[in-house]
Amino acid sequence: MNDKYASQTLNYYNQNAPQFSSSTQSLDFAPIQNKFLSLLPSQAHILDFGCGSGRDTKYFLAHGYHTDAIDGSEELCRIASEYTGVPVKQMLFRELNAAEEYDGIWACSSILHSTYYELKDILKKLAHALKKEGILYASFKYGDFEGMRNGRYFIDLTEGKLQKILQETNVFELKEKWISTDIRPGRDEEKWMNIILIKKSYIY
Repeated sequence: MNDKYASQTLNYYNQNAPQFSSSTQSLDFAPIQNKFLSLLPSQAHILDFGCGSGRDTKYFLAHGYHTDAIDGSEELCRIASEYTGVPVKQMLFRELNAAEEYDGIWACSSILHSTYYELKDILKKLAHALKKEGILYASFKYGDFEGMRNGRYFIDLTEGKLQKILQETNVFELKEKWISTDIRPGRDEEKWMNIILIKKSYIY
């Protein structure tokens, strides 16, 4: 991503961290969280990749899962650390260098802040960070748009774009995808693509 767009996106979250956190921490995301957890072994090691307010990290911890959390926004890291009671590491997506460390990676409304070509590189890093046949959950706004919107850079996904990027990266198999509506009040016309991917068994 153009550094200007990346810094604008991080600035948005730093400047709006309290409002963003208060609008997301209380949302009931349990049906999707539980779907993700049901695919993991007991005592699984999870990475919350772009944890935002810390809502999902707190849920995973409360259900007994060892959870690491990262975010690129300094202010969101501070808020999420306070909310979850665990340290949240400030880190950009491209800085991930873990190898076969996680059973599952949760990327809820996070890696959508990247360009198409960055997303390809991020998916390869996520596959490298997962254990054999590890699970990735990710969500994107549904559509063809890519660019700056509401102060942040977004890449939206359609079924066709998802298929293309999975073929080009060749590190994940699609287990499940579904379209959902935004659960935030007044946003029910917004559509989201949810995907669950499995690391291909021959990727090490």
